[in-house]
Amino acid sequence: MKILIAIAPEKFRDEELTEPVAALQKAGIGHEIASNRKGTCTGMLGARVPVTLTFEEVDPEHYEGLVIIGGSGSQAHLWNDSMLIQLVKYFYTSGKLVAAICLAPVVLANAGILKGKQVTFFASPASTYEISRRGAITVNQPVVRDGWIITANGPAAAREFGDAIVYALTSRGW
Repeated sequence: MKILIAIAPEKFRDEELTEPVAALQKAGIGHEIASNRKGTCTGMLGARVPVTLTFEEVDPEHYEGLVIIGGSGSQAHLWNDSMLIQLVKYFYTSGKLVAAICLAPVVLANAGILKGKQVTFFASPASTYEISRRGAITVNQPVVRDGWIITANGPAAAREFGDAIVYALTSRGW
């Protein structure tokens, strides 16, 4: 089993990546990291992550789920990335796990999969506007699961977010 993780090329939130990756590794679940450009991606707290796969190069058939990492870079680089939005739609319509944390649930909203779904996210004026105009039901909790969509509200929820992803994947009977 392998998960695709999407990050912004700069200003992704470090622990929102490291905590879910640690949970995946502990559970023996593989992962690959993609972005909208190859090279070294830089986190808000200084993490440097090599990325060798762009969203255009992803074959979604090879993954059981998609996890999108937040941070301030997600608004600039991920919210309106057409390839990432297509990947979200593919994973969702294929019945695969789709997860996003912090500001990244806006990508799910822009993909049109959150209407009537319970979600949580890091509330900023822009994210609140985007989530609410797409018909999502906002829940004030660190991590929310609605079907095969998991959302989390920010760095403090990163460990719980990673655990929720692993639980969803391992309890599904794969």
